[in-house]
Amino acid sequence: MESLAQLSVLCELLYTSQDSEERALAETTLTSSLVKQVTEHALSLQLRLDIRSYVVGYLASKGQELQPFVTTSLIQLLCRITKLGWYEDDQFRDIVKEAMKFLTHATVEHFLIGLKILNQLVVEMNQANPGMSLTQHRKTACSFRDLTLFQIFQISFTSLQQLQIDTADERLREQAITLTLKCLSFDFVGTSLDESSEDLGTIQIPSSWRPVLEDTSTMQLFFDYYACTKPPLSNVALECLVRLASVRRSLFSTEVERSKFLSHLMSGTREILRTQHGLSKHENYHEYCRLLGRLKTNYQLSELVGVENYADWIRLVAEFTIQSLQSWQWASGSVYYLLGLWSRLVSSVPYLKNESPSLLDTFVPKITQAYITSRLDSVKAVIQNNISEDPLDNEEHLQDQLDSIPYLCRFQYEKTSNYITNLLEPILQAYTEAARLQTGVDNKQLQAMEGQLTWLVHIVGAIIRGQQTSSSSAESQEVIDGELAARIFQLIQVTDTGSHVQRYLQHSKQQLDLAILSFFQNFRRVYVGDQAMHFSKQLYGRLNELLGLQDHLMVLNMIVGKIATNLKCYAQSGEVIEQTLNLFQELAAGYMSGKLLLKLDAVNTF
Repeated sequence: MESLAQLSVLCELLYTSQDSEERALAETTLTSSLVKQVTEHALSLQLRLDIRSYVVGYLASKGQELQPFVTTSLIQLLCRITKLGWYEDDQFRDIVKEAMKFLTHATVEHFLIGLKILNQLVVEMNQANPGMSLTQHRKTACSFRDLTLFQIFQISFTSLQQLQIDTADERLREQAITLTLKCLSFDFVGTSLDESSEDLGTIQIPSSWRPVLEDTSTMQLFFDYYACTKPPLSNVALECLVRLASVRRSLFSTEVERSKFLSHLMSGTREILRTQHGLSKHENYHEYCRLLGRLKTNYQLSELVGVENYADWIRLVAEFTIQSLQSWQWASGSVYYLLGLWSRLVSSVPYLKNESPSLLDTFVPKITQAYITSRLDSVKAVIQNNISEDPLDNEEHLQDQLDSIPYLCRFQYEKTSNYITNLLEPILQAYTEAARLQTGVDNKQLQAMEGQLTWLVHIVGAIIRGQQTSSSSAESQEVIDGELAARIFQLIQVTDTGSHVQRYLQHSKQQLDLAILSFFQNFRRVYVGDQAMHFSKQLYGRLNELLGLQDHLMVLNMIVGKIATNLKCYAQSGEVIEQTLNLFQELAAGYMSGKLLLKLDAVNTF
């Protein structure tokens, strides 16, 4: 780290050198070194006040001439000094007044610097620093929140209103709307939200902000910005709306005000769906899906149903979802939010006492079928090399989708199970026939069958797992579980027979066996064990009728047999071996399943 003497040399170089490159190097080195000195509390209070005054004056007089990275470094230094000195001298708290002088200056560059100062200040106050303990950080952040943050939010909002004109500088708009987002994203109560997480919690905005947020013009401004700008401004406007949709319930003065807020939110999102404006841009599309997902997270189904034009809104959302599912290559990362929205909607139906119809009976089966069909269609695109990544290989996206699917499938379970069975049986029959043929079966046809069977096994496994959270009649759904599970067990009896034993090196065959291992995990958690057996008579009765699987011991015997086969045949596939051993380890480690294993014939011949 540079000493104070070295910093003095840099200062002299900064003032005396006529070489622009030397001056730029001196500026950046000096600034970064001073940030370190300030952070490590190496400078006296008076010196820090002097540096603060100098930086503000330097930005005011030379800011228009500086390189952007130099301006950024100086602003970071100013904001770091401000935070660390927040409780040492009241002059540090005047930074908003200093920034306002830039905003009222005649030039665009000064306005830009003022907005950059406020942006960096909010960031600095919202993140922990090396030079402060976490307790000191929270104390300073809370004081900043109470004394200054709302004022900065109002400045950002006023700036956005002023910059709505077509001739406004795009840089100013970007800084202003980013500042608004940072204010709304502030860690108001010290929960340290993970910015990388897709799961956004309720935002605990202070009550003093209530009049501004209850004013309909506040939300409308972001819808207007979305309508008149392009990314990155338009998607940041949607991010601001995501934050507004996440505001805590108790912020509103009355339920009437909260209903007005929700109504405006739904009206704005409905208009976007109606016009499709901006949704062809992927950044907008992704944030819009997040916005729709937040509506059910923060509001009850009864509240949504009670809003005027709900029927039109839910119809448009359903059409948008189906279109998104069919465009799975383009929307793979955003479907998670849409499936999450629908899964939360159907989960709330048992608690809906409102006389107004939810219309979910009409749309959910169509969405479920669109999801299943689109996944099967993706297999053909993979085989034809039309896409860069197989959706089955993206474990994160796959699991996100499978977490939501059980709720949708079990909503009208009999109808959905019939749809799945009608898709599954012809493929299963063709795959069984292929096992008997030693030659003459096209490899791409087998890949297509295995890929489609993989998706269906994953979906059925997820549905079986969903039995644990289902609120519907257990007995009637058990029979349907048995119908679907029987088809998968029937498939398992075929996968390691005939010509299929020559396919262990094929990626599509490995994917299928990984899906079967996942199905085993889901099935055993719900239907294996003495207690599960006692409450699963309907399922095992149906499995006995269809396949002769009378109880969980016979199922467990089949599972162990498959484990043995995988260990013998998949020496070249580390992933299949790893998942197979994980399954066996969980079976052996479980108290009840471990006791059951000792009773099996397959274990004795393992």
